[in-house]
Amino acid sequence: MLTQYTVLFIYFIILFSIGIVASKRIKNIEDYYVGGKKLGYWVVAFSVRATGESGWLLLGLTGLGAFAGVSAFWVVFGEVLGVSVAWFLMAKRFKRLSDKYKSITVPDFLVSHFKSKTNTLRVVAATALSLFVVIYVSAQIDAIGSAFESFLNWNYYTGALVGFAIVLIYIAYGGFLAVVWSDVFQGILMFFGLVLLPIYIYSTLDSGVNILEGLNNIDEGLTNIWGSGGATTYNIATIFGYAMIGLGFMGSPQLFVRFMSIKNEDEIKKGRWVAIVFTLLTDGAAVCIGILGRYLFTSTGQDVEEILGNNAQNVLPYIIDNMLPLIVSGIYIAVVLAAIMSTIDSLLVVASSAITRDFYQQIINPKVDSKQLSKISKIVTIAMAIFALSIALIVAVSSPTRTIFWFIIFGWSGIAATFCPVIILSLFWKGYNEKGAIASMITGFLGIPIFEFVVPLIPGIGIYFTQVAELLPSFLLAMSVGYIVSRFTT
Repeated sequence: MLTQYTVLFIYFIILFSIGIVASKRIKNIEDYYVGGKKLGYWVVAFSVRATGESGWLLLGLTGLGAFAGVSAFWVVFGEVLGVSVAWFLMAKRFKRLSDKYKSITVPDFLVSHFKSKTNTLRVVAATALSLFVVIYVSAQIDAIGSAFESFLNWNYYTGALVGFAIVLIYIAYGGFLAVVWSDVFQGILMFFGLVLLPIYIYSTLDSGVNILEGLNNIDEGLTNIWGSGGATTYNIATIFGYAMIGLGFMGSPQLFVRFMSIKNEDEIKKGRWVAIVFTLLTDGAAVCIGILGRYLFTSTGQDVEEILGNNAQNVLPYIIDNMLPLIVSGIYIAVVLAAIMSTIDSLLVVASSAITRDFYQQIINPKVDSKQLSKISKIVTIAMAIFALSIALIVAVSSPTRTIFWFIIFGWSGIAATFCPVIILSLFWKGYNEKGAIASMITGFLGIPIFEFVVPLIPGIGIYFTQVAELLPSFLLAMSVGYIVSRFTT
């Protein structure tokens, strides 16, 4: 245990050092929120991927691989597709326009793009962003508590508080620069940690072992790409839910603000392949880890959740605890925390910008000076973080059977359904107007709770919407409403 704590101590010292160094480069609000728009492609690509993956990759997706088997690769397909669309079709357009408008937040971009003469669009965008980001951050804090509990046998609440405090310290000092530099460090940890682990596990198996045959003996559904029972309507709905998680990469503010921060469009051309290869290898490795864990630690007739936790989300901790030397297990604990923390810090900066920049500076006090605004930014960051912590603790008490995968996906879906349709239509359709954008955001925002909690209760069709999940229908509805409103208004 001392070895593991030593590794974690070194990891945390590195994060604090990044925050201190970054803080010395913060000269104005643009530096705090977009790094002065001077970042290179390696930094941005790793930061986008580290931010986009979060604790759901290390704990949620590995668990899904163990729970569902090879059908979990549909998530990998959806993620690679979403990342490819974002980098190849959207990033350069967004960078060009955001530079033209001198935007440093996504609401900034939207207000300038639609030449808004009122504050309605900014208020709707900033409010929606703040609320769903807080939910998403609370899900990540929940994952931190679960990680400390699973790996180190800490009390859940102690782990959540410690992880929360560490992130808050380095982000409050270093802002966006601390976030992206720490994301590069943490992204490297995630990449090598995930890619190397299934190779190591496979090397420990006896030669001639047939993993697919072993999985098939445990449960035939584990080796069927459509899931147990084949290509049924129910399974196809489930697969759509898996694959459409990738929609969130096509416009979510915490990711697209990184395209604002990159030096120029040429850097985007270089960064796209880094991002795509990172996604393919890490997500594919996560599913493989889960599948190998299922093969190694369960047998025919056993309930996987009794052994590996809700939705098998403890499969990675189980592997680390049972198969790796102490010093290596300490590194892997740091890898899991890196995935979670790299998302929390990015989300808090985005949420802080929505309150500080879009509400306070643009609406309440346009004459505020840069130094005062930087101080306010830090206060807002801390306040929103505490609010998110409160939600995480309330959910932990009220829903002990929750799963990390779906708690995180709910927050991810809320941000994606609210903003991705708006960003897509803004970049590719000249007929899209401000009223359409507002309608899209409100529809996407409300669609998430409706398709999560109301529509699944409808007899006959509700079960299929449960499997598809809330993102796809909310996304499509927001796109449709935005199109219709724009067509019939001026």
